[in-house]
Order: sequence, then C-alpha cells, then structure tokens
Amino acid sequence: MKLAFCLYKYFPFGGMQRNFLKIAKECTNRGHEITVYTMIWEGERPDFLDIVIVHVSSISSVNKYKKFSRWLNKNLKYESIDLMVGFNKIPDLDIYYCGDPCYEHKSRNLRPWWYRYTLRYKHFARFERAVFGQGAGVDILMFSPIQKKLFQDYYNTESSKIHMLPPGISRDRCASIGSLDVRKSFRKEFELADDTILLLQIGSGFRTKGLDRSLNAVSALPLKLKNRTKFFVIGQDDPKEFISMAKKLGISSLVTFFSGRGDIPRFLQGSDILLHPSYAENTGGVILEAMVAGLPSIVTDVCGYAHYVNEAKAGILLETPYSQDIFNKRLEEMLLADKLKWKESGINFANDADIYDMPKKAVDVIDQVIEKTWIKKNWKDRVE
Repeated sequence: MKLAFCLYKYFPFGGMQRNFLKIAKECTNRGHEITVYTMIWEGERPDFLDIVIVHVSSISSVNKYKKFSRWLNKNLKYESIDLMVGFNKIPDLDIYYCGDPCYEHKSRNLRPWWYRYTLRYKHFARFERAVFGQGAGVDILMFSPIQKKLFQDYYNTESSKIHMLPPGISRDRCASIGSLDVRKSFRKEFELADDTILLLQIGSGFRTKGLDRSLNAVSALPLKLKNRTKFFVIGQDDPKEFISMAKKLGISSLVTFFSGRGDIPRFLQGSDILLHPSYAENTGGVILEAMVAGLPSIVTDVCGYAHYVNEAKAGILLETPYSQDIFNKRLEEMLLADKLKWKESGINFANDADIYDMPKKAVDVIDQVIEKTWIKKNWKDRVE
C-alpha cells in the first residue's frame, strides 16, 4: 500500500521525529511504500523513504501551516495514496500520531485569558478539533492515559478511535556491561571530577520542558552542593533566553548548553540525575531512556510517562500543582541521598517492561485501518 506520512518539520533529534522514522521503517519492512510530505527536512535522507519538500512561504508560521495543509488537500487527491498518516494535527488525516499534548487544555491552563482571542489560538484549536472532534473519523495513535482523558474531556473523542501504544524506547539506551567504562570515559572527556555532580536535562523546546524551573532549582542549592554541581542541557532550541537567565542567577559557570546530539546514551551514563520539570508533556520518552540507563530522575506528574517513575521507584515525582520550593527541596534531597536503589530499580524495570515495541504495534493499527478502508471501499464498489 502507498502511505503518505505528513509532518511540518523533520530533524534528527526530536522524540516525535525519531518515532516517525521508526514507524516508517516498520511500514517499509511490511511492504508499504512511504512518501513523506514536509516543509523542512534536516539531516540524512533514508533510502527507504520518498521525501517531498513542500515549499511554502510566509512570515507567519501559522500561515505556513495553513498553506501546507491546503497543498496536501489539493495535491494528494491526485496521488494514488491509500492512507494519510499525520504527525502533526492537520485536517483530513486518516491516522494521527499523537506526539503533542492537548492544545486546548494548554491554552486554558498555561496561557492568559486573552490568548484564546488570538489568530494563533484559533488556527491550532481548529486543526486540533479536525482531528479529535467527535465524528472526525481519524484513528489516533496515543501514548498517554492522561492525554487521552484530556482530549476526550474537551472533544468527546470516540474511544474506538483511540489506540493506546506502549513507549518505543531504543535498547541502546539500556545500561550494559560496559556502562561503567562509558561513564569514566565521558567524565574524563568533560573534565568532571569524581565528586562532581552532573545534572542533565534533554529535550527540544526549552520553555515547555521547564528549563527555567531547573535553573531556579540549581540556583537554590546550598553553596557546598552548588560548588560541586554541573548542569548539562541538550536540545534543538535557541538557548539565548536561558543563557541570560543563568547569568542573572549567578550560575552561568555551572551550565553548559548543547544542541541536539546523536550520543545521548553517553550523557545518560555520565550524569547523576535527570531533570524533567515540564509544564506539559504528551509522553516524555527521555524519562524512560533515563530509567533504563540507570539514571534517576525528578519529573513533573503532567508528563505522560511520569507514572513509570513511581511504578519503577526510579526517581521522584513532582505533583500538581507545581511548586518551585518543593522542586528545590526534592532536588537537594536527591543529591544528598544514596541513588543506588533508584538506579537499580530503573535497570530492573527495563528488563521486564513493555516499552520497546511501539513501532510494531503502531503499524499493526495502520494495517488494521488499511484493511477496514479496503473492505469499506470494495463493499461500496459492489453495491454501486
């Protein structure tokens, strides 16, 4: 079957983008032909994909998304496409991979009241309703029970259209026999003393991931702890705002920013605690990546995968409503505690948990939708 995979932008370090590639590869392994339609493609182009760059121009990103959607609607009807799979919320999809949290909920709870009168809000709210609205007919690949409830609360999305998937963690994130050697090599490369505490935060979209919260927590550490602490931040985002914030807080010498990288497993092994105090998070794959690597974490409970931290006893959960003071105290407690139990709990969890087979189960759903669509089409042709 010929499938159209549609997304606004591909870059190699985003969680959604990595899962997009895994799902596309699994589709190809099952004999499907994949054509990708996107406005931007960064990085290598896999030979199993036919990539079409849709050129749209506008000063406003919202207008670019509108033009991209109109281009798809106009042009794909002339292609022999059997199914349209979207990785962003776009009208007229057959299947949507839910990589973003509920926009309506974010708008009502993380934005000022007047935000819902802006053109930006009206655009994204309309596109979200086109996917999740009752009767929209879109099959949805979903990861988070938290987000499922939110979407259904706002849109009454039919449960039959929502397909829950396990996480899709790469096994190269797991702690291995050579993990200690990796840690020693990593810390030597970055000139980290044995008693230096390395905090790590990973994720593009620094604002949403709560980097401001992490910087405030590091700044609030007692002086003796702070003097032993380094904070590495990795993400495909502009760090300018947060470099300035770190400077104002007097901790700029402790913080190092990195753009997206392909050697994340080394950072997971070389660090001591993962910080992930997101404001909103559909999943939070890095939480699980840290757990299976044996890296304890401190995360907010709004993340879709945050519940795994409690289940595995592999870190600390910050409960809603968020409190900066509580985060500050929990981080200090974590730095002073024996982290071996959290580490071992995460590694043990990795051995038994169903967290690796997401691509296969996602494509199972795609195959089921293709079959239903084929049966419906052929039945209609017979009747006519």
